[in-house]
Parts: sequence; C-alpha cells; structure tokens
Amino acid sequence: MSDAEFDLLDELYFVQPYTYLSEALGWEDSLLLATLDSLYGQGMIKCLQSPDEERFDPVEIGREGKSLYFLATKKGLMAHNAL
Repeated sequence: MSDAEFDLLDELYFVQPYTYLSEALGWEDSLLLATLDSLYGQGMIKCLQSPDEERFDPVEIGREGKSLYFLATKKGLMAHNAL
C-alpha cells in the first residue's frame, strides 16, 4: 500500500464526499482520483451515490468520482490497520 493510499484510507472510516477528501488532504484532483481508483480497484473502498445509497454497478472514478461519496471496506480497514 502506498503512502497516498494509506493517508486516503485514514479519512474513510466514515462516509466522506469527494469535496471533503479534497479539502482534508489538499491533493490535486489527478492524485486524489487516481488513488481513489486504485483503492476501488483493489476492493478497499466502496462508492456511494449519496451518504446512504451505495453504488453496486461499476464506477468510473475518473469520470464521476467528484460527485460521489466514499467509504473504506472491511478489506480496506484491515489492510490499513495492519500497517
């Protein structure tokens, strides 16, 4: 797990919108979207349409990530806590 992935997972113990992540981490959109995409591809985060509505269809983080909410999965939390 990269440092960026670790830092991002640190923010996803609770559902967070993209705007919060952008402000909290202070990263450029390209880094944030790429890191979200990487974690999503590994099954370490899930995407939500709203704070209470999980997305079950495939998500294109690069195209729609700025309008989504994110949350660490059990797999993501276990990997984050193992380090």
